[in-house]
This record gives sequence, C-alpha cells and structure tokens, in this order.
Amino acid sequence: MKYLRLLMLATLVNLTGCELLEKNTVYDIKQPKTFPVLKAIGYAALSSQPGNSDSERMLNAMRASKLDAYRELAEQVSGQKIYSDTSYRSRTLQGETMEASVSGTIRGARVVQTYPVNDDVYATELELDFKRVFELYENTSAMPTRVQKTRY
Repeated sequence: MKYLRLLMLATLVNLTGCELLEKNTVYDIKQPKTFPVLKAIGYAALSSQPGNSDSERMLNAMRASKLDAYRELAEQVSGQKIYSDTSYRSRTLQGETMEASVSGTIRGARVVQTYPVNDDVYATELELDFKRVFELYENTSAMPTRVQKTRY
C-alpha cells in the first residue's frame, strides 16, 4: 500500500511538472518605417515570336516581355548568381565561359503598362511595392518575427 501511494505521488508530480514547463511566447512583427518600390521593364521582339498570325505573335511578345520584367524584378530582389570559368594552359588563355542565373519568388507585383516601343518590340513595366508585400506576408507564418517575451 505504501508503494502504491508513492507511485501515485510520483505520477502526480510528473504530470504537474510537465505543465510547469509549458511556455507562452509572444511574437512582435516590426513594420518598417519606409517601403521601397521597385520598377522593372521587360522587352520582347515581335518578329522572333512563334504564331500563325500577327495577333498571335503580338500576344506572345506581350507575354514574353512580362516574363522578362519579372526576371528583372527577381534580379533586384534576390540577386544574380554568376558562374565563371577560365582555363589557362602554358600561360595561354584556352577558354573562358560565364553563366548567370536568377532564381526567386516575386509576389505582389503589378503590371503598370504594356505597350509597343516600335514596330517590332513590346515592353512591359512592372512595379513591386514592398508595402503590399508586407501586407501579403503579415498574416502568414513566413513573416519574419522577433520574440517579444517568453513566459514559462
């Protein structure tokens, strides 16, 4: 009987001990004082677009110029990865290669306008307002936060 009481007491202490270790953390999301607005322009040649008619080539050029503008925005936001390789042999340059790539996610960009520059080139202007990006991320777990206080 004595061991049963001791076992029940140990179980009770163990259960309340787990509850005592429970913590409550409050996170603070800091809003910046200013938000930058990035702008990008993409271009595409109408004559190099596939299509059976001028209208189809024009639509493809508009789409291609939009993708080019998104690529430019991604460069501004995420940067550009550069890979370069130069080979020398017997103190003579044998070959040189350079590659660039861009990878990133652009969320919240707005098409300002799409227009023909001349008879063969279309341009698309995009704008990325970081205030809008902040508002999009504000209620998601992806938003960077700072621990304000923690209670145990």
